[in-house]
Amino acid sequence: MSTAAERLEPFDLRSQKRRADRFGMFVFLASEIMLFGPLFVAMAVYRVLHPQAAAETARHLNLWLGAANTALLLTSSLLVALAVLAGQNGRRRVVAACLLTAALLGVAFLVVKGVEYQAEYVEGLMPKIGPPSPIAGRAPTLFMSLYFVSTALHAVHVTVGALLLAGTGVGAWSRRLPLPKRAMTVEVVGLYWHLVDVIWVFLFPLLYLAR
Repeated sequence: MSTAAERLEPFDLRSQKRRADRFGMFVFLASEIMLFGPLFVAMAVYRVLHPQAAAETARHLNLWLGAANTALLLTSSLLVALAVLAGQNGRRRVVAACLLTAALLGVAFLVVKGVEYQAEYVEGLMPKIGPPSPIAGRAPTLFMSLYFVSTALHAVHVTVGALLLAGTGVGAWSRRLPLPKRAMTVEVVGLYWHLVDVIWVFLFPLLYLAR
């Protein structure tokens, strides 16, 4: 059985498997970029076609909460980068601490976003939902629609990423994820989280700084 399994192994060297894993993750990340790309283009075109409406509507968004969430994600990405380096050196406790802390920061991001959504609902900024809206017209409504679609989709990715970080961190702590042998797992999860961070780095200026 073991001989047959060895014949089916497509990679002769561990370095080849790492390159294949990394390439596969890059292909997946490219598909995620294709998902968000049209939203970025739509928001950029909107700001060109309706600059005044974008500025007036963006003032209703909570800039400070958006900035706080930006800080949370940037800090979490730093911790994930440290976890990747620690994983390559077999420092499982450091990996676990960094990844679990990053996951908590991801949860904090979602909590802040939930508070923000609740305030926007009360203010009537959700299109067709809640109290009467302080904004009127198709252009402002389109801005808020783009805002909720893009940030809600991003929040789904944050949720998935936080679960991956937590699961990988627990695996490193419990030794179910042997390091540095399985350091590529930490790197792949880290790449996904960095993508989540980069997406927000684009969303923040396109939405919150349009004022």
